[in-house]
Amino acid sequence: MRDARYDILFDPVKIGPVTAKNRFYQVPHCNGGGYRDASAVTEMRRVKAEGGWGVIFTEQADVHPSSDITPYIELRNWSDADIPALAKMADAIHEYGALAGIELVHAGVNSPNLYTKEVPLAPSPLPILTFTSDPVQARAMDKDDIRQLRLWHRAAFRRARAAGYDLICLYAAHGFGIIQHFLSPRTNQRSDEYGGSLENRSRLMREIISDARDEIGDRCGVTIRLALDEMAGPSGFTNAELRDLVAMHADLPDLWDFAHGNWENCSGTSRFKPEAAQEDLITGLKKLTPKPVVGVGRFTSPDLMVRQVKQGILDFVGAARPSIADPFLPRKIEEGRLDDIRECIGCNICITGDFTQSLSRCTQNSSFMEEWRKGWHPERMKPRSSEKKVLIVGAGPAGLSAAHRAGLRGYEVALAEAGTELGGRVSRESKLPGLSAWARVRDYRQGQIAKMANVTVYRDSRLSAADILEFGFEHIGLATGATWRRDGVARYHLLPIPIDNAMPVFTPDDIMAGRLPAGHVVVYDDDHYYLAGVMAELLVRNGNRVTFLTPADKVSDWSTMTLDQPFIQARVLELGIDVHVARALSRIGASSVSEVCTYTGRECEIACDAVLLVTARLPDDELYRDLKAAEDSWLDHGIDSVRVFGDAQAPAAIAWATYAGHRYAAELEEPPPEDGVPFKRVLAVMET
Repeated sequence: MRDARYDILFDPVKIGPVTAKNRFYQVPHCNGGGYRDASAVTEMRRVKAEGGWGVIFTEQADVHPSSDITPYIELRNWSDADIPALAKMADAIHEYGALAGIELVHAGVNSPNLYTKEVPLAPSPLPILTFTSDPVQARAMDKDDIRQLRLWHRAAFRRARAAGYDLICLYAAHGFGIIQHFLSPRTNQRSDEYGGSLENRSRLMREIISDARDEIGDRCGVTIRLALDEMAGPSGFTNAELRDLVAMHADLPDLWDFAHGNWENCSGTSRFKPEAAQEDLITGLKKLTPKPVVGVGRFTSPDLMVRQVKQGILDFVGAARPSIADPFLPRKIEEGRLDDIRECIGCNICITGDFTQSLSRCTQNSSFMEEWRKGWHPERMKPRSSEKKVLIVGAGPAGLSAAHRAGLRGYEVALAEAGTELGGRVSRESKLPGLSAWARVRDYRQGQIAKMANVTVYRDSRLSAADILEFGFEHIGLATGATWRRDGVARYHLLPIPIDNAMPVFTPDDIMAGRLPAGHVVVYDDDHYYLAGVMAELLVRNGNRVTFLTPADKVSDWSTMTLDQPFIQARVLELGIDVHVARALSRIGASSVSEVCTYTGRECEIACDAVLLVTARLPDDELYRDLKAAEDSWLDHGIDSVRVFGDAQAPAAIAWATYAGHRYAAELEEPPPEDGVPFKRVLAVMET
């Protein structure tokens, strides 16, 4: 069943006193659940173990209350009270033979301690380096603090072992761990034996790893996750220093885990970071140590995975986002089902859960973080409740997802698409600069549907309400999408703005249909996600002069949540686009636009030849409204239900659309919950 080319990926590999059954290594990743939704996190990890991963790690688990990164919700390993929840997670991972790993960290200069109200600790007295720029500083640790820090780690090691973990990872990458803060000359400005030379700056790392070996080394593998390069120039922890560090301590840990020095570069979106983007930084490190090495690179191609191992770059294929998009990736390779792999598109919508303190989503895998809450499984669906037939209208991301999942349930499904090409918005957007990976959303579902004898696709089939009434299917799902507005309505303007008809006004729909403006174009972004920046880039490539206006204080402001915003703004500036932030359109004239400062209210004019509005969208729900108007005749035509979902119900990001399609299929003919809450919750218990 398995192609012999991939045999090497299934070799067992020893990590200190334990052995991984294969080379598939789910590195630690956040998920928006952490300590608050531990049941959801546990089941999510169990499903990955079922999917064949050899090593599965938790997200970071803080070792002490002085390492509190609120508002972000990760795991905690503060006291023995945390052991039961951590143990359940380890047991779930072990259920299918994977090694259970826990990532331990003291977040140091990244610990604002907003919840615990402890005074932050760091190698040197510096401001807290969080995404939210909290107005807090850390005090410099003295020798007693360092001794105490080691004791906190020792206690955390013992708790991890008691909870049943096979591997512990010391987190010193992405700028988030105190070991990295000691290693980096930027954050370690000490003059004692813990500062100055690389040997001194690595002293804490050696001591904590030595402590780990004393406490748990006979039972657990001890690994460390290090920054490949802080990308801060010679003042930071560079790739050259990392190589010196590894050579200096070649036998120190049981495994070396390498990731970028900051999260933005390590987990960049596919628009800016290709698969295996860190290969140049990690190549050659394995030659410096006899211990196994793991690295990441949004690996989805089995052939690229094999090359990484055979060329001696990595021993383990590290993955976070690909393991979210397809928890069964290893099993599908083992079973020779490469066409069934649900490839990560690198959109980073999963990361937004961490920033928004909400359970994460995945554009490709709608079951992510719903395994426990809703009982959703990435590969299996509950069997159909009847032999009634389902008509899905619209083959965008929502419609494709609904047809695929309803087909998995065993329903007879007809999928009607008004156009020739399937995929809706993902097909159109995937043709834009840097977004080709978006097409994977369509390709995976289209490929799966093509294998289903019970799902029939009708292209070039625009249906009216009358057509649907006569179709003869009992359940009607409407996923007819949405259209970009051309009246300026979005967040800043809730009512249409004055527009002179003499000015050519375009929307993203026009651009994606090939209707391009000429001359100087004002791009107005009140959407704040990725699309306006992409549109501006396309127009520059088209030869247009572009001015970019947004009411936000940054270009593509919400893309901060996907780690993309700095790259988008840099791209826009590098292209020579004139950027006006904190500026809203107030009027579109015949040959100019008026912009207003969102702080002062001052207005000024910008002469231009055309305007592109990237604002809000309107649901294309006319078909639904027509069917609702004929509701009295549904029973006469054998129709049991009509539902609208996805962008046709409420426009949102693509992940919301695929989720809506999955939910439509999962809940079809299922009774509503008695209490009205459509998922399970972890409820707090009041202490007396």
